[in-house]
Amino acid sequence: MNNITKVILPALALASAGSQAMTFNELSAKSQDEVQVIDCRSSNFFNGWPEHQAEKGGHFPGAINVDSGWLPLMENAQFSAIIKEKQLVKDKPTYLYCSKTAQQEMKGALEKQGFSDLHLMTQSLADYQGELTALPQFQQLVSPEWVKQVINGEPSLYSPKKGYRVVEVAYGPPIKYLASHIPGALYLNTNDIETKPLWNRVSPDKLKKVFSDLGISHDTTVILYGRDNMAAGRVANIMMYAGVEDVRLLNGGWKAWVNAGFITEPMLVKNTEKVEFGREIPANPQYLVDIEKARELLNGSQQTHSLVSIRSWEEFIGKVSGYNYIKPKGRITGAKWGHGGSDANSLEDFRNPDETMKSPDDIERFWHRWNIDRNQEVSFYCGTGWRASEVFFYTYVMGWKNISVYDGGWYEWSGDTINPTSTGEVERL
Repeated sequence: MNNITKVILPALALASAGSQAMTFNELSAKSQDEVQVIDCRSSNFFNGWPEHQAEKGGHFPGAINVDSGWLPLMENAQFSAIIKEKQLVKDKPTYLYCSKTAQQEMKGALEKQGFSDLHLMTQSLADYQGELTALPQFQQLVSPEWVKQVINGEPSLYSPKKGYRVVEVAYGPPIKYLASHIPGALYLNTNDIETKPLWNRVSPDKLKKVFSDLGISHDTTVILYGRDNMAAGRVANIMMYAGVEDVRLLNGGWKAWVNAGFITEPMLVKNTEKVEFGREIPANPQYLVDIEKARELLNGSQQTHSLVSIRSWEEFIGKVSGYNYIKPKGRITGAKWGHGGSDANSLEDFRNPDETMKSPDDIERFWHRWNIDRNQEVSFYCGTGWRASEVFFYTYVMGWKNISVYDGGWYEWSGDTINPTSTGEVERL
């Protein structure tokens, strides 16, 4: 299970539907073999953001996040797959907590899936006397509501300390951005921060110019998002490597903002205030490593070191390369499969149906099967860095310490025949 941060809240009670009410204090005395608890709220609340007027946030210890807001986004087969993935047992006493309407929606959906012993909580989570569970760095993965508060100058928790920039990130010209974007958001083309031939990061001097043009210094809070958050994750990793102290990622990206119903604006927003970055780049070289470090990880003990492939299974076993510009197929010999998605442009294994980050328990469960652990030195790679960077940021939010992205990835490694590669089926754990 996760090495999680504990936060204290006042007491909470709950009642079951059709049976005697049980308080959360009573529920906490029961083992997870006896009962299961579903947190059907937004993953942002589950991660640690306080709900509404609550002073603290997080979730009931051992709760499983299945947001009722996902239900309209899923077919029955996908919902069944989520139930299986989260190891929910249909005949075990199951307690639901979220809003009353959301509880009823989730209860009905679970009944259709064959759940037979469902109970609804009735009191606010803010009344619970015990300790709630929160992701150690949850404040770096932000909700659209938080972004809106910051933009509007409203009071917010974990607010920027020395100014902020909202930045939309994508590859190429700002075509979609020009039509509609988050109010005040600047635009960053990934071509400005990575370069041919391998699409690795650009030089420190070029990074300084990019940051200056955006009005970003090392102590600026940078709020990143993308139409697909892989691009934003790539920039988050590079900014952290460079030394930006407070990098935030909009959980769920552009879709989260649109689905929240918040206003957008068209046309280009330009920064008019160029600033000095204020420190040498890279300030955190450990976050973005090169091929020598990748080799070092492979040569180390596999109990303490992991080079992790964030690619589809078909890429990992060498059925496809995943890219029209990468010809070799296969995997780095000795790398562990960290999951990914259905192809090189997908990351379903790490995203909920609304494209927010999956819960740490889900992620760490499949990593455990491949001996990938938070206490190891871990470096993620993919084809050229995008998928690996989004996953890097999630592990950072989860509190993993010794993590990095191998910048060159499969593109660099496979381009030199001296580097060992493998193909073919292995046991899919």
